[in-house]
Amino acid sequence: MLSTLKNAWKIPDLRKRILFTLMMLVVFRLGANIPVPFIDKKVIAEMFEGGGGGILGFIDLMAGGAFKQMTIFALNIYPYITASIIMQLLTIAIPRLEALAREGEEGRKKIAQYTRYGTVIFALIQAIGISVGLFRNAIIHQSGLSMATVVIVLTAGTAFLMWLGEQITEYGIGNGISLIIFTGIVSRVPAGIMQVFGLYKTGNVSIIEILLFLIIATIIIAGVVAIQEGQRRIPVQYAKRVVGRKMYGGQNTHIPLKVLMAGVIPVIFSTSLLAFPQTLVFFFDGKFAEVVSKYFSPNGNPGVWIYSILNILLIIFFTYFYTAIQFNPVEYANNLKQYGGFIPGIRPGKPTADYLNRVLSRITLVGALALALIASIPTLIFSFTNLNIGFGGTALLIVVGVALETMKQIESQMMMRHYKGFLK
Repeated sequence: MLSTLKNAWKIPDLRKRILFTLMMLVVFRLGANIPVPFIDKKVIAEMFEGGGGGILGFIDLMAGGAFKQMTIFALNIYPYITASIIMQLLTIAIPRLEALAREGEEGRKKIAQYTRYGTVIFALIQAIGISVGLFRNAIIHQSGLSMATVVIVLTAGTAFLMWLGEQITEYGIGNGISLIIFTGIVSRVPAGIMQVFGLYKTGNVSIIEILLFLIIATIIIAGVVAIQEGQRRIPVQYAKRVVGRKMYGGQNTHIPLKVLMAGVIPVIFSTSLLAFPQTLVFFFDGKFAEVVSKYFSPNGNPGVWIYSILNILLIIFFTYFYTAIQFNPVEYANNLKQYGGFIPGIRPGKPTADYLNRVLSRITLVGALALALIASIPTLIFSFTNLNIGFGGTALLIVVGVALETMKQIESQMMMRHYKGFLK
């Protein structure tokens, strides 16, 4: 890996992209330390002391500490993720949006524009909920101007993060939105290590529990790499054809169907949706809050089981959903038929599409189940131990998955320039 980065640094274009990505991430971390005006941090700190081990702590982990500090990036990029989920679902349900998605680059730009509008709307709603509901007592001056300022600053912060992520995707290396989440999680690692050390000194955590966490982390890293790199190679042959005086075709190749085409996107989507009902707990008191905390929170009983089951089902659903968006068996089969390619033993056209769809469904199920188990098992284990540091299976999975995807993008850029990298 170090050799790959060293070789990438020698390429001027890649060096510019890496530097641009790093600078944008530095801007993100700087913004994550700029406080929102009219906010009393002492009140927020007291709220985290009372419920920081639950959803507040998890949201703060994903936001890189910006939520607890109530900075301009407190909402992080999750309104954008929510808008993306809804827009992708609507693309299937609404014929007009489905037609836009098939129009190529111009259609995708239009859908991206709708997603931006949705991001601003969801950020505005969430900012209003935080100012009027969750952190109302933390606002120093209870006036319309103060609340409007907080709402506008939080909404603008999310809109700026969305723009920042798009700039990284276009001019940098890797997926900008995923890298922002990655940076937020990684920035909390030193605090997590100090917290574990403090728990060990006070006797709340044993050395066995720390070793258990390290073993689980190693298994997660190995598991993510295995399913990300795993693929099913379907052999393809091209018929020989004569064009003029030259003969074309007659080659043997393969279709590399990845076990997990969706990467860690299903985990990010699932986490965003499951965080929504838990967030409502802090807006409403009484019976509703008790029901949600007991049955839909990873800290409740039987909530931890219900949360894990829902997490597994959502990850499986989004894995299939995102894979269907990325790979169309019918279109692939038609392209094979057009260029004289065929799968041995399978007739071109519809039989080939059915075969690809059948194989893809089976290997996607394996990848989805593996991804769901890797994300859920640590949650169950940590719920029965004192090792409550927040940096659990989901966070580790996102970090490893995003790092691997980014390295693969660097690798592909280097292969275009005939460099030998580290991913063989």
